[in-house]
Amino acid sequence: MDFNAFGFGPALEDGLDSMGYVSATPIQEETIPVILQNRDLIACAQTGTGKTAAYLLPILHKIAQDPHERVNTIIIVPTRELALQIDQQIMGLGYFTGATSIAVYGGGDGMGYEQQKRAIRDGANIIVATPGRLLSHLSSGKFDFSHLQHLVLDEADNMLDMGFHDDILRIISYLPKKRQSLLFSATMPPRIRALAKRILHDPVEINIAISKPSEGIDQHAYLVYDGQKNALIKTLLRDPKYHTAIVFASKKDTVKTLARELSRSGIPVEGFHSDLDQSQREDIMGRFRAKQVKVLIGTDVISRGIDVVGISLVVNYDVPPDPEDYVHRVGRTARAATTGTAITFVNDKDQNRFARIEGLIGYEIPKVSLPEGFESGPAYTPGRKDDRKKKPFRKKKKPFRKPNASSSDKV
Repeated sequence: MDFNAFGFGPALEDGLDSMGYVSATPIQEETIPVILQNRDLIACAQTGTGKTAAYLLPILHKIAQDPHERVNTIIIVPTRELALQIDQQIMGLGYFTGATSIAVYGGGDGMGYEQQKRAIRDGANIIVATPGRLLSHLSSGKFDFSHLQHLVLDEADNMLDMGFHDDILRIISYLPKKRQSLLFSATMPPRIRALAKRILHDPVEINIAISKPSEGIDQHAYLVYDGQKNALIKTLLRDPKYHTAIVFASKKDTVKTLARELSRSGIPVEGFHSDLDQSQREDIMGRFRAKQVKVLIGTDVISRGIDVVGISLVVNYDVPPDPEDYVHRVGRTARAATTGTAITFVNDKDQNRFARIEGLIGYEIPKVSLPEGFESGPAYTPGRKDDRKKKPFRKKKKPFRKPNASSSDKV
């Protein structure tokens, strides 16, 4: 569907043209008409499907129709990286509409806090905020939200995983009850439905099934022992065909250790983790986007929080515990109709996890031989532990003892 079909105003259409938007994605086709009708919405769609523009475009259209210097929309997101990314998208799409926005997140200096506070008080049209920092502002100052029209919860499942459930409800207690509420989530577990029931009114439900990894991604796996991983990743990252790479590890400590190890080997690398302050994070992401940093290492936080075209390699140093996280991770490459490579290291303990990933995406991922010079890794035998059935419990029989003569005589 062409974006002209939605009837957006000329100012927003100019923004679409300047950003290179031509055809709507499935989530945009289904959600934009609902949002324009002012209905509440619960939508299940993974990162990379165009869900951000799915709610930003109709909201920007409404702001352009009735421009005022007041808070029109609050968008709550799990991470500062996503807040900044959405704020940048608002600036691009809404440039000609005159809509104003502010990204509100923690980790900055006092001046940043005061700047955020002033923007909220002066009526920035769209506030994109992490729950903790927004709640800090709401608790310390009085703001006019009487004209608020939209509340958006983006990546709601991720926010609940991070423990923000109570913070979200406290934020909502500051907002007018009459508003349009939109909830977007990559998955739809029972707790998301319970949250939706509390904050949405007669919502339309849209479910875009999790998409398979792009056909442009060359996916394969190496069967390795943990002791082989570091040597293998150094070999891969020294291959000149990989210009930029993201390496995903499951733990923050692994990110730090691996970043030090690769850096000592002369590979331009940065670890991206929660111990960095905001200025350090922004500096790293800026240099990564500018191709000054070849390799970015992080946890699953960055699998949903960055959108960089031109990443040629994604490495799963650890198999992700959730199969859907695999799709999010490998989706960082082959974006915008490009191609890329996704490689997963599968040790003997993670084989069942990897088999569940193959079950989700509906096909087997090729297991390739380790490069020359490496000893063979473990055999691929998923399900072996799960298939071992426990023996049913049987009460142990007492050993038979022949009755003695005296007892027999008594019968």
